[in-house]
Amino acid sequence: MPVLSAIAQRKKIDYFLEPIPSAAVILEVGCGSGRVGEYFETRGAQNYRGIDLVPPADLVGDIRDWKALGMEPESFDVIIAFEVVEHVDIYTACADLLKSGGKLAVTTPLPHADWIMKCLEKCGLNQRRTSPHSNLHYLKSVGNLELISSRQIAGLSQWGIFEKR
Repeated sequence: MPVLSAIAQRKKIDYFLEPIPSAAVILEVGCGSGRVGEYFETRGAQNYRGIDLVPPADLVGDIRDWKALGMEPESFDVIIAFEVVEHVDIYTACADLLKSGGKLAVTTPLPHADWIMKCLEKCGLNQRRTSPHSNLHYLKSVGNLELISSRQIAGLSQWGIFEKR
């Protein structure tokens, strides 16, 4: 794993994952290789599911097709979407799937700094993007969930926690 991605991964555990109770019903969007799922498994969480467009996810498909995938509305306490929302708008689907008071954890590049992220990728310092960043936006502009916590990381990335009211 590229050095900057590895550092960010450790920081994401502290900021996002450690506060999540082991009894929470968790969905990870874009679960990839399964690192977040492994983290929760080692901590005794039994209500984790990962969704991705390709295996080995628990659910293979697009989160926007959640009904066809057999998911129930308002069934998750927490949804995690690390490096996903810059590729596709999933906020409506997440709002539909979150329980009232549920949290959505998001990381995404800052739109004005995405060109720097591309340079870091070319240098092998950051993970390569899997598809174009065609949905770049600032987290403060999301309308259907309330942003309750946010931070900017190194002027390159934005991390946010949204709550469904």
